[in-house]
Amino acid sequence: MTVADAVQAAAARLAESPHKERARLDAETLLMHLLEANRAWLITHGDAGIGEESASRYAELVERRYRGEPIQYITGETEFYGLPFRVTPDVLIPRPETEHLVEQAIALAREFAEPRIVDVGAGSGAIAVVLAVHLAGARITTIDVSADALALARENAARNAVSEQLRFLQGDLLEPVAGEQFDLVVSNPPYVPERDRGSLSVEVREYEPSQALFAGEDGLDVYRRLIPAGYAVLARGGYMLLEIGYGQAEGVRALLAGSGFKEIDFVPDLQGIARVACGRR
Repeated sequence: MTVADAVQAAAARLAESPHKERARLDAETLLMHLLEANRAWLITHGDAGIGEESASRYAELVERRYRGEPIQYITGETEFYGLPFRVTPDVLIPRPETEHLVEQAIALAREFAEPRIVDVGAGSGAIAVVLAVHLAGARITTIDVSADALALARENAARNAVSEQLRFLQGDLLEPVAGEQFDLVVSNPPYVPERDRGSLSVEVREYEPSQALFAGEDGLDVYRRLIPAGYAVLARGGYMLLEIGYGQAEGVRALLAGSGFKEIDFVPDLQGIARVACGRR
């Protein structure tokens, strides 16, 4: 079997799946991952042969994708804000929507000479690592309840050469930093309502960690605990920035106001949907 034959057969198989619009791209990505090759090599070596063992392993990868496993988990790689990250099923796959949260955090952090930032819910470390890369003078703490997530975040910090700027703590929400003060509290917490579970794609529902997705019937359970805790650790003039889901702006606004936050505002995504909630102490 040649490279071209393998990609054609894999694309035909993936074209029968719910994510058929990505069939060719996914087929190529999986083969590049398997062969440790880039796209230029794939294009120029279509006639190259693939051994029986490699062909068998490729077929297994294709079947995993066919069943709905996210390609980022299969390859163990993704990109966020232009930086490379390793991801595993222990953490959510960073999404483009979260870039709005990062952009706002970077802009507001520049109001402070040496911003003290705490990121709640480290996951892969995507938010904390990007902030460290773009804010050289920042001191950043990132927290997660999962030891496996923190280990991955440490790995990604090292990969992007920002380990020295980051502190990694294990615990629930802001409990590990109770009594400390920060200029920014940043978080992309679980916010999917339980009632929406059945409407999610197979990739999300069956493969991504549910504890990082769901937050009660209305999706606001984590905000109810996190927002007052965030107010408590913020220095006067500091900001809390939260990624939120569709239709949650007014609920989150009420929670922010109820905890004492002022200057409450929302940043829309490219579709005009409120994606980031911001409040100031």
